[in-house]
Amino acid sequence: MRNLLLCLSFVAGILIPTFGQDRDSTIVKRIYTTKPIKDVSAPKIDGDLDEKAWELVEWSGDFIEFRPDTGTPPTEQTLMKILYDDKNLYVAFKCFQEDPATIERRLGRRDTFPGDWVEINIDSYNDDRTAFSFTASSSGVKSDEFVSNNDNFDSSWNPIWYLSTKINKDGWTAEIRIPLSQLRFSKSQDQVWGLQATRRYFNNEERSLWQEVDANPPGWVSEFGELHGLIGLVPQKQLEIQPYSLSQLDTYEAEPGNPFRDGSDSKFAGGLDAKIGITNDLTLDLTINPDFGQVDADPGAIALDGFEIFFQERRPFFVENKNVFDFRLGGGPDNLFFSRRIGRTPQGYTTFNSELGEYEDIPNFTTILGAAKFSGKTANGWSIGLLESVTAKEYGEIKLDNRPAVINDLPVLGTERREIVEPMTNYLVGRLQKDFNDRNSYVGGIFTATNRNLEGNLDFLHKSAYSGGLDFKHNWKNRTYYVEGVFSFSKVIGSEDAITQTQQSLTHLFQRTDAGHVSVDTTRTSLSGTGGRIEIGKSGGGNWRYNLGGFWKSPELELNDIGFLRQADDFRQYANVRRVFNKPTSWFRQASFGGEMSTAFDFEGNYNRIQYELFGFVNFTNNYFLDFGAAHKPRIFVNTFLRGGPRWRYNEENFWYLFVGTDQRKKLSIVAGTVNSQATQDNFSFYRYRLSFRYQPINAMSISLNTEYSQNPSRTQYVGEQSFNGQPRYILGAIDQETLSTTLRINYNLNPDLSLQYYAQPFIFKADFSDFNYVANPIASNLEERINLFGEDQIQFNNGVYEVDEDRNGSVDYSFSDPDFAFVQFRSNLVLRWEYIPGSEIFLVWSQGITGSGDVNSSFGSIIEDQLLNQKANNTFLLKATYRFNL
Repeated sequence: MRNLLLCLSFVAGILIPTFGQDRDSTIVKRIYTTKPIKDVSAPKIDGDLDEKAWELVEWSGDFIEFRPDTGTPPTEQTLMKILYDDKNLYVAFKCFQEDPATIERRLGRRDTFPGDWVEINIDSYNDDRTAFSFTASSSGVKSDEFVSNNDNFDSSWNPIWYLSTKINKDGWTAEIRIPLSQLRFSKSQDQVWGLQATRRYFNNEERSLWQEVDANPPGWVSEFGELHGLIGLVPQKQLEIQPYSLSQLDTYEAEPGNPFRDGSDSKFAGGLDAKIGITNDLTLDLTINPDFGQVDADPGAIALDGFEIFFQERRPFFVENKNVFDFRLGGGPDNLFFSRRIGRTPQGYTTFNSELGEYEDIPNFTTILGAAKFSGKTANGWSIGLLESVTAKEYGEIKLDNRPAVINDLPVLGTERREIVEPMTNYLVGRLQKDFNDRNSYVGGIFTATNRNLEGNLDFLHKSAYSGGLDFKHNWKNRTYYVEGVFSFSKVIGSEDAITQTQQSLTHLFQRTDAGHVSVDTTRTSLSGTGGRIEIGKSGGGNWRYNLGGFWKSPELELNDIGFLRQADDFRQYANVRRVFNKPTSWFRQASFGGEMSTAFDFEGNYNRIQYELFGFVNFTNNYFLDFGAAHKPRIFVNTFLRGGPRWRYNEENFWYLFVGTDQRKKLSIVAGTVNSQATQDNFSFYRYRLSFRYQPINAMSISLNTEYSQNPSRTQYVGEQSFNGQPRYILGAIDQETLSTTLRINYNLNPDLSLQYYAQPFIFKADFSDFNYVANPIASNLEERINLFGEDQIQFNNGVYEVDEDRNGSVDYSFSDPDFAFVQFRSNLVLRWEYIPGSEIFLVWSQGITGSGDVNSSFGSIIEDQLLNQKANNTFLLKATYRFNL
């Protein structure tokens, strides 16, 4: 494995000078010099731009096209002015348009970027890595983003700022007021900020920039021009307090006898969010008893491989500035910090006994008593993040059936009781990064800690879990090339039972029967591991992009107390190259083509996987697009397939995908595509079809409908493990697996601050098993040698159980339950959102949900009718009001 990394470094040394091209050195950095407002009144934010204050500075224009035809004059020009006073920054735009009737004035919720818009980006740290972005649509919709790591845009940032737009005979104008308390800057007497402005000209789907940028820049913020003339600015400490009040009613079908399910529940609650500027650079965010009732539900999903499904964070407190705490290891969503662990579903269980007429009630989520987030960036280049959260001790309640229970002709007279299902837990995350080398390099670190106050029957949980790491990135040759790396470690501490369960979990599988490098030690009370990543590549300049790298996760690495780790014991290498075409031709606006190769090993040195992939993307002159690719996997071994058994081999696989989309600006746009995968000997197949429509009948309304159908048949789906003659027997089966989901979204905006949104998703999953078999030789190249099918005289189905007489001696050797199942789910949200003053909102929410099981032998139509349309839904009605005090 070490030799592989050395080979990668050697190849990188060859490729970099071969493909390297200097970036365009003819681009001149622009400077805009602003002035303070003196002796006149500050502009009134009404979109007219007729106040005397605007006469203090000159217009700056000469925007240059960035997309699609880089470096050419845009179709329509744009002008910009910037002013400031002690409390605010003021920005004015004139967006010329020959025919004002063609200005696209679509409405949308905040951060949707509809229609024509203009944007200002401000690097007030002047660090070439971070920026604050404010976007104004011609219809008055506000969008805002925080930019980190040079080009990572995060729309979860929601500052308070003010906007007004107007249409006139020359085009349209935008007038903006940004309170200085929403920005971060130093105490220098004479400051220089990074500056960029972008205009979207909707009719031609064209982007033009105030500061010209290469067609293939290595980043975004590092290419900004400069804002001068900021004299004597005093940093403004932010102090915002936002209390909320909540009323909620849940209705559902009552369950006879169940004291916890009488048909309805109600609650009233309140809480508080606050932002406190410790300094102008550093902000403390606080939340007490937060509520996330207005957050969209997670989409439906089923995973037959046993792994946890990754869902995106949606809760506002954790979403905002989430990039500060990001520490990825490589290979999907694996991260040292996964905020959804905070407030997770309780992990414990109760001792209720349904045969005694008992019912249990366990909370869906753990209560977050409070959380605090301290973050920011100092003038000398230190990025700081500190998050602390405490979750409550949670109990499961047990009550008797409210009807008399009788056992052996005697009534059972039990008592109500509570049993702990989640301990009080403290979560801590600390993050630091430091820029140096004229902001071309940085080094950083992270530390996380999870500490639980264990009691009751919760000894299977870790008492403590710690992780940490170091990361770095170095850019050179005008940021054209880079090398970056990550190193991490973890340690979990708990009882012998807790650490044994960790070793045997699907993430680790130390009990694998063919693994010589790991084994279960039932006496251990701690486990420590490491992980990391190294990558070198070319990110800017010329028309080529490429990188080479590798990452590892040792068998003992464990992050899932506060992070996300799908699989340990993994070592991978990858190399990819991409050619971009940004100069429009007679048939396309943009295009790119590339290829990638990757390999995978475990820490015993087993060669598990190799994959070759080609991909491409074309944006045609009519704004239709084509996204396509294909791959070949000649070698596929999986350590986790038999859930603790030996390595399993799949047949070699070929797959391809193709997606086509019409012009997404049109009133009606369509995206259609398919993914098709096939393994030799029909080991498995995968077919996915997607059809999406988006329709905007009027500026105020948009409707989208996304339907996906997939089939995933396989001759070798894991069913379970049995014992035969004292030896493990791994049972598999052929599966006919189908999934159907449809997502409907309807958005209606009465104005930029008042919107009505409806979301609905039915989800159906069917798994029909047949042709049961068992593993004979798990690594045989021929599928027929890998498994043995049960003969008709070896397996019988009786009362929902398959009974196996493997040796045909007339007696049952082992049995397993019928694995067939169908899962049905429907979720919907109707949300009225009114931002009645900037930063203060009212939510009125109606949510519906149905979850159940269906008949795997029924058609999708029958399942929809029987399990969705004819079932009584659970309903939630919620009214939430917030008010933001900006002190």
